[in-house]
Amino acid sequence: MSLFNRTPRDPQGLGMTSQRARDRLVERLRAEGIRDARVLEVVRNLPRHLFVEEALESRAYEDSALPIGLGQTISQPYIVALMTQAILEVAPKRVLEVGTGSGYQAAVLAPLVEQVYTVERILKLLTQARSRFRKLGLTNVRSRHDDGRLGWPEEAPYDAILVTAAGEDVPMALVDQLGPGGVLVAPVGPPGMQSLVRLRRTPDGVQREALGAVTFVPLLGGLA
Repeated sequence: MSLFNRTPRDPQGLGMTSQRARDRLVERLRAEGIRDARVLEVVRNLPRHLFVEEALESRAYEDSALPIGLGQTISQPYIVALMTQAILEVAPKRVLEVGTGSGYQAAVLAPLVEQVYTVERILKLLTQARSRFRKLGLTNVRSRHDDGRLGWPEEAPYDAILVTAAGEDVPMALVDQLGPGGVLVAPVGPPGMQSLVRLRRTPDGVQREALGAVTFVPLLGGLA
């Protein structure tokens, strides 16, 4: 049985139709180039409507970003799947996420890796995400209220790092927390000119490649 088959909030029978909606979403992601069957299966089983406000539940399985309040968004499912697929090729066991947000990306990672560490600067969002993790039984997700640009150095090194907000470049504090052979995926650049990049730590230094144009909220410092 899937980890996500039981949905804690289903006040109007939404779960009866949401599986069909998830199936359609998975087919769209496959058509858009998501090939990793593990990622597609998690997206198929994960109830994304639990990560958005009830007023937006009917749009939860669209392939689009949605507002979650406080100037933040839940990322487009395609982007979540793409970023997840981009780190799985190194078979990561320990993954750091910078920017918990709704908790959806961490929940996608949880069935695929041994341990997820996630950092969020906005306490209200983190509190909501923690509640969702508990409801879904995600016991391998650890979370922290802190400035995500600093990472979580006490638990480093990580096999992979995902950054879910865009800075002018990747903070070196995060690159330094990558283990040998580790990968970091992050959006970089100013609004309207952002690119998703993947950094890989090799014996010869850090290699960098572009994965395509994206649009993310800005990577901010400080606590809220």
